[in-house]
Amino acid sequence: MISINDVRSGMAIELDGDLYICVEHLHVKPGKGAAFVRTRLKNLKDGTILEKTFRAGEKIIRAYLEGKKMQYLYRQDDDYIFMDQSNYEQWHIKKDDFRQGVEFLKEGLEADVLFYQGKPIGVDLPIVVELIVQETDPGFKGDTVSGATKQAVLETGAKISVPLFVEIGDIIRIDTRSGEYLERTKAK
Repeated sequence: MISINDVRSGMAIELDGDLYICVEHLHVKPGKGAAFVRTRLKNLKDGTILEKTFRAGEKIIRAYLEGKKMQYLYRQDDDYIFMDQSNYEQWHIKKDDFRQGVEFLKEGLEADVLFYQGKPIGVDLPIVVELIVQETDPGFKGDTVSGATKQAVLETGAKISVPLFVEIGDIIRIDTRSGEYLERTKAK
């Protein structure tokens, strides 16, 4: 247990059975009345933001998180199998433990897996991934309207909007946070 006065941005805490990361904290000492601490906490499970005010000196539980670089191997039903590259131990991680971007996960990709008390609680994919376009409508000469897009199916099965010049077999970069097309790296 630590005092709420010792909480800093980026610190993980346990509150009402859930894990949170402190995004902001502000120690307030009004001229009249007791001091308090205003916080903005991000839930590690669903990403929601909670604004909570604590009395100064109130005790909370500090959570110690461990991050490991792991490699994605394959999918088995609703589990995603990751391997710790230091000791080759395999971990089964549920789809719910991904913050975003699970549809862009391809075999061999390295990701950061967060552990709390020896259990995986979250997976952060790289911000940018490169994937091959498997299906898309053909682009026609003269289709150069600025900002026009079409649907494309990637090697992982994900569907995104891409510019008209992207063709089947092209390798494109995608932002895993938003699912947006960034650029074409190699044309077929």
